[in-house]
Amino acid sequence: MHWIALRPSLDATAAPTEPVLVDASTALAWWALRFTPLVARVGDALVLEVSASERLFGGRTALLQQLLESNRPLAQVEYAQGATSLIALAALQVHTCRVGQAAPVRGVLPDALPVHTLAAAQAHLPTLARLGVRTWGQLRALPRGGVVRRFGAEVVDALDRAYGQRPEVYPWLTLPDVFDAPLELAASVDAAPALLFGARRLLAQLLVWLRARQSGVLALELLWELDARRANTRHVDAHHQGGQQGRLELRTAEATQDMSHLQRILGEQLARVTLPAPVLYLRLRSLQTQPLGGESHSLLPEDVRKGDSLHQTLERLAARLGAHSVQCATPQADHRPERMQRWQPWRVDTTRKENQNAMKSGAARAYSMSARGPKDYEAEHDVLPTADLYPTWLLPVPQRLVVRQASHPSGPPQSIPCYHGELTLLAGPQRLETGWLEGEPALRDYFVARSPQAGLVWVYRERLEAAEDAAWFLHGLFA
Repeated sequence: MHWIALRPSLDATAAPTEPVLVDASTALAWWALRFTPLVARVGDALVLEVSASERLFGGRTALLQQLLESNRPLAQVEYAQGATSLIALAALQVHTCRVGQAAPVRGVLPDALPVHTLAAAQAHLPTLARLGVRTWGQLRALPRGGVVRRFGAEVVDALDRAYGQRPEVYPWLTLPDVFDAPLELAASVDAAPALLFGARRLLAQLLVWLRARQSGVLALELLWELDARRANTRHVDAHHQGGQQGRLELRTAEATQDMSHLQRILGEQLARVTLPAPVLYLRLRSLQTQPLGGESHSLLPEDVRKGDSLHQTLERLAARLGAHSVQCATPQADHRPERMQRWQPWRVDTTRKENQNAMKSGAARAYSMSARGPKDYEAEHDVLPTADLYPTWLLPVPQRLVVRQASHPSGPPQSIPCYHGELTLLAGPQRLETGWLEGEPALRDYFVARSPQAGLVWVYRERLEAAEDAAWFLHGLFA
């Protein structure tokens, strides 16, 4: 077996690559669980049993490199290693080494370790000093029966575990199912945007927890506790319905580990909050998470993506301008073009599955047509197809067109709709009969027409007994 002992470094000269967390030991324990499930807390240090993980990481040397160099924790640490956990803990006190330095000597001899590094013997150090016992080897050389009678069985048991003669049993650490981290602020905060400084520390801990669980967050909440003695009930808003506690909920459209994006959204929302009293405590809690799938890496260099993704941009706009300022179209199960979609405030919890189901209903089919001229289209296709052709722009309310009656030499007069000139029908009719159940039946014949000035337009004619009396309407424009 092989054990590694870790301890957060409190040396101010050790400049960590990232800010040190408020609860560095907890974050360090979550980070260590990425390499082995056998992690235990002993005092202010952590012990890791890594013998079962060495093969997974390609050997002991590769595991130490991953553990101590490639994946550095958020806090600077000191470490040591040994054949047992007590040897590693003793070596941590004697031969400590920080991340980035050379590893301590592997062949740590337990007989030469100072007796004060054995936790079970620390209560008896004055007596052991008078007996001339300075090392583990000297303590082990004493008669076992006398040591038990004078110092207790704990000392002998600790020696047996240190030398590998008895199994080492610890309460192994596990990741909590829900992230819930409190933070006591160093000073009371009067302005809501200033809470972002403390929230950044909590988001850093959340990132370690998400990476250890290989998950992304979909929803979380930030709670803060107000100073009841200075509460101003006249300025209580929607975020302080409970009176002595405030709450802010964040939701994302996709599971993410991008703390910078969550920090920007949180900053936008905190800028719109008014605190009725100073804040003393913060708490960050996860509401919904989702496992993240592994990423496939390419052997070829990939293009660098610049800027935020679409859902991140929408989330920032909704947080800054308000939920009702960002609208999205939701497909509806209706064949009438004006009711195929419904505009509503964009919500980050609108799942992609619901949109796909609505699209599969067949009511929200849409076909686009390029912006080439009708002559080019006719040259490529001898006749315009009679398939469904939906316009790029749909009018909110159909516009009734002026109809001109034109005489026909071999038949009755014909009705010619006009929109910036007489329209020439190119494709159609596309017949629509629906709306009977709602009591608003739609009986229409749609055509793709060409206007001398407006280009391609989408018009329909109400189906009546007499075609010459039918009303024509403009319903859409092709880009």
